[in-house]
Formats: sequence, C-alpha cells, structure tokens
Amino acid sequence: MTEDGTGTFEAFRRAESLVAQRRPLDALAALAPVLDAEPDKPSVHLLAGRAYLGSAQLRRAEAAFQRVIELDPTDHYARFALGRTLQRLGRYPEAQTQLRIAAAMHPVPEYQEALGEISARIAVDRGR
Repeated sequence: MTEDGTGTFEAFRRAESLVAQRRPLDALAALAPVLDAEPDKPSVHLLAGRAYLGSAQLRRAEAAFQRVIELDPTDHYARFALGRTLQRLGRYPEAQTQLRIAAAMHPVPEYQEALGEISARIAVDRGR
C-alpha cells in the first residue's frame, strides 16, 4: 500500500467490482489488506459483509454487518443486510427486528417486502 492510500482505494474498488461480478471469494482476497489498513471504516466492513454473504459465510457476514452498525447506527442498508443474513440463519425474530428498523429508517419497497416476507414466515411458524 502506498502512504497516500491510493493502493488501499484501488484494492477497495477492485473488491467492489468483484462483488458486483459475483466473485465474493476473490473480493475478500482483494479486500483483506483494506480491512487491515482501515479497520474502522464502515464501508470496508459493509463490502466485506456483502462478500461473506455472497459466499454463504453467514456468521462472518453477520459479524461484518454488526460492525458497520456499531460504527454507524444510521446505516439502514447494513441493518437490511443483517436482517437478510439472520433470515438465512433461521433467526427470524432477530431478522424481523433488523428489517423493521431498516424499513423505518428508509421505507423503500425492497425493505418493506423483506419485512413482509419475514413477518409472514414468523406467523406461519407460530401457527404450527
């Protein structure tokens, strides 16, 4: 990495591109030095969480999204992604909580639909 951060920035952009190309493991490899250099940057942990989620490393995704929320509690996307991760882990009430917060913070259709989906799942489970 260069002292002016150019190498870190380029590695971050490369990792973003790899996530977009659905190459999460390659993205994580590219992102590793950025995580070391920028341990308190929410954007770095958010990208890592997306890559972990894309590679089905759900516990690591959960930790990454939790870290983003610790660093920036107003990040609605991190809450949405955490909710989806918890949903995949089968932790529906926890997922519902995060999705409710995300939808309240930023009421876009994608968040509302995810909240409706998880709420319906919980209702079905209660009815069994």
